[in-house]
Amino acid sequence: MQNGRLSHLIKKEFLLEFRQKSTFAGILVYIVATVFVSALSFKKIIHPMVWNALFWVIFMFIAVNVSSKSFMQETKGKGLFNYLYYNPRQFILGKIIYNMLLMATLSLLTFFFYSWFVGSMVQDMGMFLTTLLFSSTAFSGVLSLMSAIASKANNNMSLMAILSFPVLMPLLLVSIKLSKHAIDGLAWSVSYKYLLILIMLNFVVIALATILFNYLWRE
Repeated sequence: MQNGRLSHLIKKEFLLEFRQKSTFAGILVYIVATVFVSALSFKKIIHPMVWNALFWVIFMFIAVNVSSKSFMQETKGKGLFNYLYYNPRQFILGKIIYNMLLMATLSLLTFFFYSWFVGSMVQDMGMFLTTLLFSSTAFSGVLSLMSAIASKANNNMSLMAILSFPVLMPLLLVSIKLSKHAIDGLAWSVSYKYLLILIMLNFVVIALATILFNYLWRE
């Protein structure tokens, strides 16, 4: 029964997302436009560090835009229904899993368009894509929780940005380090400890979200 409600919540999130096709299309247009403007501005990126930094800046903006609306669209009526039908652990896990799947898909699309317009400097594609997927899930977990906190403060986006920044910094630093290793084509034996940290951060984010959300749920 518990798993059934969790899967129902995830399915409901996807149905609501794709029912409003303009929202998803807007995100895709945002990705393509951002990458295209970056390509026009820089014309040709020669240094790998510049390529890496620009990619993660674009990634950050997309992650915030995608995950910030997790709780911003929740009305009082929806909130009451969710409170009566789901338990807090189900609800936050459903939101996080949905955002993880959506963000992982959009991050791959971002990399595709970025490689198309700007060019690719990645030598170890497996390492880069693995880093991108785990980074997407970790970012989604953090931003989903921060969106829930901001929703209790009249959907204050400024509050979400302020709270998210210090938490996201360790994730961003590890992601940048791993992606630089992938660009340089370093062996996995050199990068595995950073990859392990990134995977552990995913588990920590999910665990903290499920624990802390209980206090928000009571409000």
